[in-house]
Amino acid sequence: MHQSDTCRVTVVVVPRERFSESEASLESIIEHTTFPHRLIYVDGNGPPALRRHLEQRAAEVPFDLIRVDRYLSPNEARNIGLTRVDTEYVVFVDNDLIVTAGWLEALVERADRCGAAVVGPLYFQGDPDEREIHMAGGDLSFEGEPGHRTLATTHRHQGEPLDDLATPLVAEPVDFVEFHCLLARTEVVRRLGMDERLLNTREHLDLCLDVVRDGGEVWFEPASQVTYSTPPPLRRTDVAYFMVRWSEAWTASSLEHFCAKYELDPAYAERAHIMRSRRQLVFAPVRKVTRRALGERGDRAVGRGLRAAERRVNQVVCRVP
Repeated sequence: MHQSDTCRVTVVVVPRERFSESEASLESIIEHTTFPHRLIYVDGNGPPALRRHLEQRAAEVPFDLIRVDRYLSPNEARNIGLTRVDTEYVVFVDNDLIVTAGWLEALVERADRCGAAVVGPLYFQGDPDEREIHMAGGDLSFEGEPGHRTLATTHRHQGEPLDDLATPLVAEPVDFVEFHCLLARTEVVRRLGMDERLLNTREHLDLCLDVVRDGGEVWFEPASQVTYSTPPPLRRTDVAYFMVRWSEAWTASSLEHFCAKYELDPAYAERAHIMRSRRQLVFAPVRKVTRRALGERGDRAVGRGLRAAERRVNQVVCRVP
């Protein structure tokens, strides 16, 4: 870790949805972050091998390691890390993120230059070498009367290879960025808060909406480039947290709270089905075998059974904290 008496930024790493990418992500941050910074790592009940690795690297690098022996929602983990931040800026990073050289200074320089309250990088998804865009800033809009409003969001250039874009991306104000990697002014995020009732979704929208309502700006900075490592695969040690993280209970509670907070039509909460589909990634290896052994028709029947069984178990096992 690189620090100095003029350190102005703290990087806080938190769990996203699994643990198997944590070591690669941490090494990426250590290798490619030369800008003076402090590093805080929040480990929410990671498996024993990861715990040992983090303890070893925290002693070697060094960095601050916070261990909590239970699964954490992302905003809970961010708030835990935030309690130890004493720098002008804080950057929240998910534990499956791969960064590139210059990523941190580009975010800080954009915030300095424009006075932005929040800055997000250019997010790639999947294989870093393919440079497939996950988001180059986001747009959102509300329509309708309070209590019946709809919310539309767009990830700019999602799914497009960066090299195929007709025009270069430029730094500019946007409606929102994501918590895969997000720089904020510490004073602003501490004053506005990060809502822990949003257990697993919409927390990035909530913070960015709060920032804009507070008179601040959210900026996109393409000179900072990072990659969200998307599942699959999932290792055995990932499954329990992954299923809780995207559980029926956490999702329904989060969406209901978000709807009430922003006076949305209650039908918006029906988007919980997206998380049900996400949880099916756990069964990808099984489906691969059944498809080969039973053909498409047999695989569809197995899939229906797995979906029904998983949903029943998830509703019983996974509770709102």
